[in-house]
Order: sequence, then C-alpha cells, then structure tokens
Amino acid sequence: MRVYVPSTLPLLDAACHAAEIGPAPMTAYAVTPALREWYTEGDDEELEYAAMAQAAKASVGLLAADPGAPRKRVVIACEVAAVPPAEGSVHLGDARLELHVVIPWTAVAAVHLDTDSAADVVGKAADLWDVARGDTANPDHEDAVFALDSCEGEDLLWYATQEIPDLLAAEGRRGKA
Repeated sequence: MRVYVPSTLPLLDAACHAAEIGPAPMTAYAVTPALREWYTEGDDEELEYAAMAQAAKASVGLLAADPGAPRKRVVIACEVAAVPPAEGSVHLGDARLELHVVIPWTAVAAVHLDTDSAADVVGKAADLWDVARGDTANPDHEDAVFALDSCEGEDLLWYATQEIPDLLAAEGRRGKA
C-alpha cells in the first residue's frame, strides 16, 4: 500500500541519515475506504493525489511547529504493508492513517517537495496554521483558511530516492546562503 508521510526538510534529512522514518506511531495518508467512498467517481490516480494533498496540508502543520524549517512542504511516499484506518471517528473523505511501525528507508518510493517559488505561500499558511485550524469565530479564521487552501495551487516536485541525498545537500547549501 502506498502511504504519504508529511514531513519537513529537517525531518527528511534526519530520516535519510537514520535510514528510517519514525518514531511510531505516526500519521500518514493513503487511499482509505473513507477516501474512496467520498471520491466515488475518482480513479486510482485521483485518489492517490487526494491522499498526497492531505499529507501536504499536514506538512504545513509541521512547518508551523518548526519556524526554522525551510518553508517547503515535504511528502514522503512509501510502500508499506496494508494498514487499517486511524482509530476513532473517521470522516468521509479522510485519508489519515496511524502507523504503528517505523518505516525503513528502503520502503521510500519518492519524495514530493515544493518549488522555491512556493515558499511565500507556504510560509504564510504555516504562520496562520493555528488560526486556520482554530476557532471559526475568530475574525481572521477565514483569511487563514484561504492561506492554507492556497497551498494547493502550488505543485509539488517529484524526486526519486536516489536523488534525495543530492536534494538535501542542495537545500542545505541554499539554507546557508
């Protein structure tokens, strides 16, 4: 089963060097029964894209928690054994799963990463994350949700696993400049 793990560049770097993604438990996203039921007309490719989009949105939350991380969404695509949906109430359209295992680096299929030009849009969304996820009566809530939703207009680039070390080195040099 293909799962999408939200991440940041520092977390990706740590996972690459540790040769595993963890610790468990962790939230990932995949084509769940709830997602499949919501997108009844969607083909497998559309469903995978919807799951990845949910992981990319969750990556913004990780960026909000780490103000020092470069303002780029990171999604790690992995192949793992089938896992059940998250415990508790699962909302229609939800692709969220809770993984209770550490994912070995050998299970990584690809990494998806924002372009440099997305940094302003993603950074604004990260700055407003708490407002977007919080009280709907807050007068800034609607603008914050709009900022978060604006990230969906930014394309994620695809990197093969063998490209990740060079990608991390280039991003590291960019961060020091």
